[in-house]
Amino acid sequence: MSLSADSARVHVRAPGKINVFLEVGEVQEDGYHDVASAYQAVSVFEDVWATTADEITIAVSGTVDLAQVPQDDRNLAVRAARLLAQEAGWRGGVHLDIRKGVPVAGGMGGGSADAAAALVACDALWGTGLSVHELHELGARLGADVPFALMGGTAVGMGRGDELSPALARGRFDWVLVTHAFGLSTPEVYAALDAHRSRYALDIAPPRRRPVVEADVLHALRAGDAAMLAEAARNDLQVAALALRPELATVLAEGERAGALAGIVSGSGPTLAFLAADREAAIELQVLLSAAGHTALHVHGPVPGARIVD
Repeated sequence: MSLSADSARVHVRAPGKINVFLEVGEVQEDGYHDVASAYQAVSVFEDVWATTADEITIAVSGTVDLAQVPQDDRNLAVRAARLLAQEAGWRGGVHLDIRKGVPVAGGMGGGSADAAAALVACDALWGTGLSVHELHELGARLGADVPFALMGGTAVGMGRGDELSPALARGRFDWVLVTHAFGLSTPEVYAALDAHRSRYALDIAPPRRRPVVEADVLHALRAGDAAMLAEAARNDLQVAALALRPELATVLAEGERAGALAGIVSGSGPTLAFLAADREAAIELQVLLSAAGHTALHVHGPVPGARIVD
């Protein structure tokens, strides 16, 4: 099938995410871990424009460092388009223009947001008519964070993180993100966590085989209470990320001295997420951290998942 490159164009926007809570279970025989996470989609986005074409190609631009972004078949958006074409029996192609706003290798699911946006854009462009459930199933085959990038809002993720159920979150939560020029490899961070747990096995409680999101986290989200959420927020990967990049601990302390209710490593890091009391407090915190020489961004959540933009 040969298609005109200018016959149609679809624009989809998908959000990055913060893990406001992440408990990591014990390592499984296959080397993976079950997790229990409370995700919140926040107002930093990946934009994908899909245009009909003869083959599947991409071009990547953005406001973040793109050095680590693959621009070939390793790219998660390309893999998403190929997977959808295979499932739907589509014989044509697509050109994906990706504009990245989520920090790369920053623990905020930017690549997963690209994949989610590509699935939604190609489904609309090609008229494949997949259901939300079918798109989520395809997303889970691409990566654990892709289904949440499709869903957005606030959700609890179990298993590998892709067994999702929506979580009620009232009101708005304001965050200040501090990004870094370096990235952290997710497998490397998990390996460092396993090494830490082995090293201190006599001093710390063993991980649960089936981790859970603690009730205090869900209560705080349901109440829309930032102070309560600050008390309950936790990330088991934080100790590993700080071991690999000790300088992150200094920035966490700076943020809390500057007025953050809490500071946590987002996902596998190195992005740091500081929870503020409200919008005004977040703006003040952003100013203080920027003045201290950090790249700081004020965002809010929850926001919707991957959506077509008119």
